[in-house]
Amino acid sequence: MCGRFTYRYQWRQLAEMLRLIYWPGVELTPRFNVAPTQDAPVIRLAADGTREGVMLRWGLVPSWADDPSVGGRNINARAETIAEKPTYRQAFAARRCLVPVSGFYEWRTLADGKTKQPYWIGRHDGEPFWLAGVWEQSGVGGQTLESFSILTTSPNDFMRALHDRMPVLVAPTDVETWLAATPLNPPERERLLAPSPMLDFEMFPVSRRVSSPQAEGPELIARVEVPPDFQGFLF
Repeated sequence: MCGRFTYRYQWRQLAEMLRLIYWPGVELTPRFNVAPTQDAPVIRLAADGTREGVMLRWGLVPSWADDPSVGGRNINARAETIAEKPTYRQAFAARRCLVPVSGFYEWRTLADGKTKQPYWIGRHDGEPFWLAGVWEQSGVGGQTLESFSILTTSPNDFMRALHDRMPVLVAPTDVETWLAATPLNPPERERLLAPSPMLDFEMFPVSRRVSSPQAEGPELIARVEVPPDFQGFLF
């Protein structure tokens, strides 16, 4: 799964990289521990078909839901079933989006069988990359709520040591296809939802403070040493 992520870019940087036409006038502040139900930057198609950057709530709330708390159960959508699940089916067909991140966290149970050690995963060059997402609009309490989920798939060789799931990454050459407001054909779907090889990525252990949604700051992505008694593997 993908339960936390980081971003250290600005809207103007994303605008140049992704050819955005619209984005919020308030500049982004770096985040080092974005947690479910919090707002985060998302890239999608605007009503006129151009690309826009928006802040949406993480945890998709279906259009028929009358309680926004259901979004807490929908932070991730499985790539294998997203086309059939009622919660995601329509969004996957016509409301796909990108979730730009600078990195994400994953946890591994260590040799003692109970300690969960977080690892941060990001590009070697520090550049942002794009996670595959879907978004939805719902009316809750008389107000419009827009929210998103991140797609996950089976792990590649790089991620398998940490978890049996990983986020779906969208390559720069696939951005236009992914953002199109039309259903994907079967070959496109199979290719786009396959695990990325992540050849230019790194991972390393970080502070267990990141497990708290209230924790924030650049020290969360600083490399730490795992106690020798708990080392399950080394990089």
